[in-house]
Amino acid sequence: MKTRLAYFLVVLFVSQAVAAQSKQSPKVIAFFTAKHDKAHISFVKEANDWFPSIAKEHGFQYDTTSNWKNLNDDFLKNYKAIIFLDTRPEDKLQREAFQRYIERGGGWMGFHFAAFALTPSTYNQDWDWYHNTFLGSGQYARNTWRPTSATLRVENRKHPATKKLSSTITASPNEWYAWEKDLRENRDITILLSVDPKSFPLGTGPKAHEIWHEGYFPVVWTNKRFKMIYINMGHNDMDYGGTNQALSSSFGSAEQNTLIIESVLWLISKKF
Repeated sequence: MKTRLAYFLVVLFVSQAVAAQSKQSPKVIAFFTAKHDKAHISFVKEANDWFPSIAKEHGFQYDTTSNWKNLNDDFLKNYKAIIFLDTRPEDKLQREAFQRYIERGGGWMGFHFAAFALTPSTYNQDWDWYHNTFLGSGQYARNTWRPTSATLRVENRKHPATKKLSSTITASPNEWYAWEKDLRENRDITILLSVDPKSFPLGTGPKAHEIWHEGYFPVVWTNKRFKMIYINMGHNDMDYGGTNQALSSSFGSAEQNTLIIESVLWLISKKF
């Protein structure tokens, strides 16, 4: 009887300890759509497989939802940071709730397509605060093709997201975006990583404009007015029209993974 009681008390103690730890762990919520491109769907699946083990290792909770109606004040108050894995909210009330969350000091990380806007398209540039004030990039301008790896230059190694990186890193294969606005002209923007010139020519085509031979292309940046970071990576190479299987992994670069991990840890910290 005493043995059973002792066992019960140990189990109870461990359960309470785990519950207490879980309650105290900062929580991150990742929103996704995962409907419009096989590469984006592949990335979302990878991210939702990869993040839980990283969260467990680094002491935070990782939740996901494809229900954008959860982008409201009541739901968001439980989370230290939001991640947009592939898209942005389209509903006016959801956008207003997101802006309030950010302006009250909430953290945000956006991957790849989360910054996309092009008029006319399915994702028009109809959210001035998000694309011009928050991201600072304006509309999408062009991209490389096919998805290829790139050497990235670390422009700022003092930021918490980049402090553990070398002066250059090798990124996973990606479709690289260029933007309407020159981020170097925006005093609120701190560019953290850009395409290193040694990566040129970047892309394989077949169209000539899909291969970049020169230019300055920021791929990771933050806005000093908000606790946010945008990461252009998040588009796997795919066997389109064949097996439709991923030919690369967005989490195949240890250096890139370090950037993502340190970014999340900064977003959920008290440091701004």
